[in-house]
Amino acid sequence: MTEATLRESKLADIAFMGLRTAIGVIFIAHGVGKFNPGFVGFLTGPLGFPPEMQIPIALAETIPGILLIIGVLTRISSSLLSIVMLGAIFYVKNAANLTGEGAYELDLILLAACLVIIVMGPGRVSLAHIAKKIPRFLH
Repeated sequence: MTEATLRESKLADIAFMGLRTAIGVIFIAHGVGKFNPGFVGFLTGPLGFPPEMQIPIALAETIPGILLIIGVLTRISSSLLSIVMLGAIFYVKNAANLTGEGAYELDLILLAACLVIIVMGPGRVSLAHIAKKIPRFLH
């Protein structure tokens, strides 16, 4: 009988690193864009958030993105980013259209990737694996 040993192969480690890096870069790019003063108008206008939320929202995407790339606290970072994506899907876009104008398809893909990282962890190509002093549940 054939067994799947995805978790133990070098290809899987490279794939996890690639997934973490891609998701991290996307969230860093989106988070850095939220530091722009023009983002306050979007927050206070259609969303109804106070302007003081600009920096926490930007940091909630930028810092976990950086942590995903280097492979430290990946499960916690992915959990935080999953919450951000759920807010984007249900609060910002109202889960109206999967595709088309105001679509949440990218948000759904990012949410799914974050959930995979939560379940599978960072892989062996990560700073958390190299350090080995970080408790496994925090990887």
